[in-house]
Amino acid sequence: MQTGETVTIVRGEQELTERTAHLFASATDVACAANDLFTWSRAQTDEINETYRARLRGQARIRKVYRSGIMLDPVSTRAVAEIRDQHGAQVRITSDEINETIILDRRLVILAGDVSAGVRSYSVITQREAVQGVTSLFDAAWRSATDLDVYDAQTAEIRQLAPQVLDLLSQGVKDEAAARSLGLGVRTYRRRVAELMDALGAESRFQAGVRARELGLV
Repeated sequence: MQTGETVTIVRGEQELTERTAHLFASATDVACAANDLFTWSRAQTDEINETYRARLRGQARIRKVYRSGIMLDPVSTRAVAEIRDQHGAQVRITSDEINETIILDRRLVILAGDVSAGVRSYSVITQREAVQGVTSLFDAAWRSATDLDVYDAQTAEIRQLAPQVLDLLSQGVKDEAAARSLGLGVRTYRRRVAELMDALGAESRFQAGVRARELGLV
């Protein structure tokens, strides 16, 4: 563990649990930004999960922003809906880049770091100005994000087509042939590819493939 005046770097889920479980237990305002369902679920051991679920049951305001690529996987889509329906969390979706973050009571920030030798590092920050800055970034992402139900409806069709489209893109199939194989017009196919790229936050078809692999979609 490395400790600064108001920033503590912890390594691994156990150490994070030891330092933050009591904070989750007392929090009344929790904000979370995540690219997927794995970073924070790995970080939360049984102890954190128990206290966190208690806060979710109507005792705290919970806001969660997820990266849009998560909505391309039916299993993840259902899991996100369960987080909202079973625990009362407010959930929004964004296609913008986000830093994986948890903010507790606007007084403490946990930032997910890199994974080294299979162990993720986390920064636990209490420095007031830094916390305010991260909170402002989260609030901006929250305001610009789309409500879960709205985004789900917008991406329902491309979610069904995503595995086939990603497979065709990975094979380098030309648009005309790919469109025919899916029973679509070329313009419709290209529009679906553009929608898929947007959901993945990708600027190119190659980048879309990389991002899809990161999310386990291919």
